[in-house]
Amino acid sequence: MGQDRAGGPESGRGRVVGPGDAERLARIALTRVIEPGDERGGRWLREFGAREVWDRINAPGAGALPGATPRRLAGYRARAAGADPRRDLEAVTAARGRFICPGDLEWPTQLDDLGDARPIGLWLRGAPDLRTWAVRSVAVVGARACTPYGAHMAAALGSGLAERGWVVVSGAAFGIDGAAHRGALAAGGATVAVLACGVDVVYPRGHAELIGRIAEQGLIVGELPPGDHPTPSRFVLRNRVIAALTRGTVVVEAEHRSGSLVTARCAQRLSRHTMGVPGPATSGLSAGVHELLRQGAVLVTDADETVELVGDMGELAPPRRGPVLPRDLLDPVSARILEALPARGSAGPARLARDAGTAPDETLGRLYGLHALGFVERHGDNWRLTPQAIHRPNMRRDGT
Repeated sequence: MGQDRAGGPESGRGRVVGPGDAERLARIALTRVIEPGDERGGRWLREFGAREVWDRINAPGAGALPGATPRRLAGYRARAAGADPRRDLEAVTAARGRFICPGDLEWPTQLDDLGDARPIGLWLRGAPDLRTWAVRSVAVVGARACTPYGAHMAAALGSGLAERGWVVVSGAAFGIDGAAHRGALAAGGATVAVLACGVDVVYPRGHAELIGRIAEQGLIVGELPPGDHPTPSRFVLRNRVIAALTRGTVVVEAEHRSGSLVTARCAQRLSRHTMGVPGPATSGLSAGVHELLRQGAVLVTDADETVELVGDMGELAPPRRGPVLPRDLLDPVSARILEALPARGSAGPARLARDAGTAPDETLGRLYGLHALGFVERHGDNWRLTPQAIHRPNMRRDGT
């Protein structure tokens, strides 16, 4: 990474990378050398700085970096030989993107909670400011091979969160991820896709249109330089960025072995809110979510409940209750007398007073009140329930 590679393209908002930006250029180059989440590489960056790490990688001989075996160092050097930060900046600029790194105004400082696993930097596509958007963001993740129920719940969460002014973050994968992004976009809201490849690479290819819409209306984020393709390990490591970037993670459908659970458990380790949407107990796609709930995640069923958990004080979900039935409005004594009446046949005031634990005179007075309300009717000296009181719409919520 010599001086001849240092000039030209913008690295961020309105600032041109010049020969004096050695540290930034070194970080850009190192995104091609050190894999995402490499804590040993993160420790070197913390101890020596990016420029010195770059110089040590390219220095002759072994032992340039503490803890790096000759084989690992040879691999770094092979990658470094092909690194060209100017070319990468030109490529991301052509895709209307930019590069940000720790210390930039746009850098979301919550990513620093990852410690030495913090990204070297991030490549972005899209106009919005990532740091601002991340302040009110929620991750919605889940199974790729989801059920229609899961897709519906993810889309409803995405649209509901967007309507409440929250940014929906996911991984742009098939299934739950795509449904969450589409829900946010359909509501005219904000969404961020964190990719396991270069931000100029469309993956999965079947989501080319969706990723294009996110780039226009939201943000595409990735740790890998332009043109880099995903690998299984990169998908797993990408999930830590989703967890750290957001206030909380909602899992919608996941098997016991699932990348979505990796995201959720990383969120738990980072003291972020972790939530799960329940599904059928017989569904293998909900088994991982249910296990997560057993381990301390919070059950949520919609955007209101999610915002109540991750939002500010006072952002409460509306009270959830069944319909108010006529019996619910009765005073406790009248309700006891009504419950003492047999479902079939009739009973006299003395028996009802005994069963309800009330005085005979009070019982008779309450019976006339229940008669006026249409609950009971008199048959000679006895009383019985009216057909309307027996029918299901007048049952109490506990089934009695």
